[in-house]
Amino acid sequence: MRLKSTIVLAVLVCLVVTAVAARQPDGPGFKDPGLFTRMPTAYGDWVKEAPFDAYTFRVSDSKEERVEGHMFTYLYRWDEEMGPRPSTLQIIRNYENAAKSIGGRVVYESDELATLRIAKGDKDIWVSVEPGGPQMQLVIVKRQAMKQDVLADAQALQGGLAAQGHVEVPGIFFDFNKAVVKPESKPALDQVARMLKADPSLKVYVVGHTDAVGTLEANLRLSEARAQAVAKALADGYGISPARLKGCGVGPLSPVASNDTEEGRAKNRRVELVKQ
Repeated sequence: MRLKSTIVLAVLVCLVVTAVAARQPDGPGFKDPGLFTRMPTAYGDWVKEAPFDAYTFRVSDSKEERVEGHMFTYLYRWDEEMGPRPSTLQIIRNYENAAKSIGGRVVYESDELATLRIAKGDKDIWVSVEPGGPQMQLVIVKRQAMKQDVLADAQALQGGLAAQGHVEVPGIFFDFNKAVVKPESKPALDQVARMLKADPSLKVYVVGHTDAVGTLEANLRLSEARAQAVAKALADGYGISPARLKGCGVGPLSPVASNDTEEGRAKNRRVELVKQ
């Protein structure tokens, strides 16, 4: 009787080990995105993260939109030992419903892919669900402006003002639809202050620019508020006389690129100095 029990136990252990071995393991370092779980029969092959990159999302049958920001690309494959591959429609519907449950919406859907957009606080997150054959690709971009690593120094700013009467100041950042200068703007402000201190007679207009998203009136108010915030930061943080700084906003009225693309809109959101 004991021998029979031992044999049965050994068979059960063997079956369990076989079942565990049949489950495909994820690739090294693979972890599901925080937004979604995975389909039951999927396993993670690989994931790639880029702190700043761009992806072109399908938004209609004839239009795409390029989105820049923190980008993640996930590749899933299907474990046939765990069950049949779900249909493309089943995969797309699952991700659409999951996105809707956290405040997202479907931007575009076809027989081959879906584009989703999720607003979480001040974050704008884009998702492309691409279930193709033996694998599925999931691309997630958390839209954000690039951290400006290369700045114009005080001498270059002064040269631009002297040559053209105006100069753009890269590296000044604001949150979406807000007029509070972000702390990471300090290196750029340091250079502006250095330029102004080198020439105490210099007076400038601080001019805010926006893209064309939203109403003209709202963008004019926002651009002026941002310009005044920069002027205040220079006065309060660096001792520049407020009489030498005047904040003005022109909203979307002086673009340097097309507002039809995100890349162009990003270029249009800027701060310039204009010599008084």
